[in-house]
Amino acid sequence: MAQSVRTSGFLQFTHFQVDLRTGELYKAGRRVKLQVQPFQILAMLLAHPGELVTREELREKLWPADTFVDFEHGLNTAVKKLRQALNDNAKKPQFIETLARRGYRFIGAVEGTSADVPRVNAPRPRWTGKVARLCGDDNLEFVLLPIDEQALLERQKLNLANDDVGLSLQLASQRVLMVPTGTQVRVLEVHPDGLSCQVRILDGEHYGKTALAPRENLTGLS
Repeated sequence: MAQSVRTSGFLQFTHFQVDLRTGELYKAGRRVKLQVQPFQILAMLLAHPGELVTREELREKLWPADTFVDFEHGLNTAVKKLRQALNDNAKKPQFIETLARRGYRFIGAVEGTSADVPRVNAPRPRWTGKVARLCGDDNLEFVLLPIDEQALLERQKLNLANDDVGLSLQLASQRVLMVPTGTQVRVLEVHPDGLSCQVRILDGEHYGKTALAPRENLTGLS
């Protein structure tokens, strides 16, 4: 594959913007949720617009030899989630073209941009030390909190592989904590992107433990 990697921190195609430094995707300035591996696939495709990125190249980059997951299923799931985020159609693609049994190609026009992408939930240092409460997604009665960045990456890989056994093992080893909604936590650190915080749990079974909490799962911060 030809070496045409772009070095700009920001890329844009149609009404989407990509921040390569923070791993974030925006649509018309509003952040679009996208997991780590789908974003990495997008970044690889954007680095070589109009060129084939092979399945083998994606495997070597995203699924190292010591990662024990079903690669074919994991890749197909990640690409599906990427297409959903871009509202792209596999049969009539606007952005991501499938080359059967070979790989994928980005077919949209890509532009580098130096303009800052508008931030959603920009980092606010005054959150540090504040007490918040956990709130769940889709009316769930608990929130799953990874204890650190490595546990977060492990969980994302397990989600892509639909590996419920792996997630159960994470819970059993307390690499991921199941914390009831409404639990009080104290913010210890705000991550640079402002989208997650390191927190200390202040009550319940996991009292005193620290974990990573998405900003969207914290209420009482302003």
